[in-house]
Amino acid sequence: MAARLKDGLNTVMLDQESVVEQVVVAVLARGHVLLEGLPGLGKTELCKALARLLSLPFRRIQFTPDLLPGDITGTYVLEGEGRRDFVFREGPLFASLVLADEINRSSPKTQSALLEAMQERGVTVLGQTRLLPDPFFVLATQNPIELEGTYPLPEAQLDRFLFRIQVPPVGAKTLRALLTTRVRGAPPELSPVLDAEGLGRLFTAADRVHLPGPVADFIGRLVEATDPRQPSAPEAVRRFVRYGASPRAALALAAAGRALALLRGRPNVGFDDVVAAAPSALNHRLVLAYEASLEKVGAAEVVRALLQAIPEVPRA
Repeated sequence: MAARLKDGLNTVMLDQESVVEQVVVAVLARGHVLLEGLPGLGKTELCKALARLLSLPFRRIQFTPDLLPGDITGTYVLEGEGRRDFVFREGPLFASLVLADEINRSSPKTQSALLEAMQERGVTVLGQTRLLPDPFFVLATQNPIELEGTYPLPEAQLDRFLFRIQVPPVGAKTLRALLTTRVRGAPPELSPVLDAEGLGRLFTAADRVHLPGPVADFIGRLVEATDPRQPSAPEAVRRFVRYGASPRAALALAAAGRALALLRGRPNVGFDDVVAAAPSALNHRLVLAYEASLEKVGAAEVVRALLQAIPEVPRA
C-alpha cells in the first residue's frame, strides 16, 4: 500500500523521487511537512495528489498578510429566525489534510493559531476547544525567506514540523517530459490507493517496527551533539550553531526511521534509516549563529558535518 502511494505521487512529481519518499515517510510517521522552494516547482500539486490518493478530506488555505486566525479556525455566526443563536461555523482547518500554501506570507498571529492545531490537533475559539479530524496532517509550502513580503516562521512552529523538505529545481530532461505529456501542465488523473482503514493499518505497522537499542542510542547522541555546549559537539556545531535541537527532534528521527524502514520492507530501524532521515528532520531545528551567515554556511552543511563526526557505535 505504501509503495502504491509512492508510485502515485511519482507520476505527479516527475524526477523528484527523494522529495516523494520523504513525504510518504512523513505520512507514515503521522507528521507535518514543510515544503520549501521557489514557486512553480509542483509543491501545491503534490499536496493535492496526496489527498486524492489517500481519500482524505482536503482543504487548501492560501496564506496572505490579511488572513486572520478566525479565517482558518472558524468562528461563531448568528443564525435562525426570531430567536437567533450563535452557531459555530468550522473553518478550513477541519479537514484531515490541510495545505497551508505560502505559510510564511501570513502574520505571526495567524501562524500561532495554526501552531495550536498542529500540536494539539484542536482549535480554541472563545475559550472552547474543538478537536480536529483524525488523522490530521498539515502540509505547508514556503517561499525562501529572502523574498519580500514574508514572515519568518517562529522556532516553536518550525519544531512542530517533522520534516522540512527542500524542493530542488528540475532539469531540461524533466521539463521536456512535462511539455510533451501534459497539456497546459495539467497533472494526470489519480485514483485512490488507500482508504481510512488501510491508512490505519499502515500506521499500526509503522508503530510495530522495532527500534533497536544501539540505533536509539545513536539518535540520542546525534541530537545531543547539536548543542554547541556539549563536549560531543563537533567543530562545525560549536562554530556555527547557537541553539541545538530539542528532544522533539529525537522523537521525529525515531518516528521517521520506523516509517522509512517500513517503506523499505524491513522489520527494524537501521542506522542508515536514521542517517537518511536526519537532514530533513534536523535542518529546521538548528538555530545558526551569526558566524554561519558570514561564512555562508547553512544548516544542511552543519548536519552533514554532524553525521560525519558522530559514529554509529560509540568508540571504545
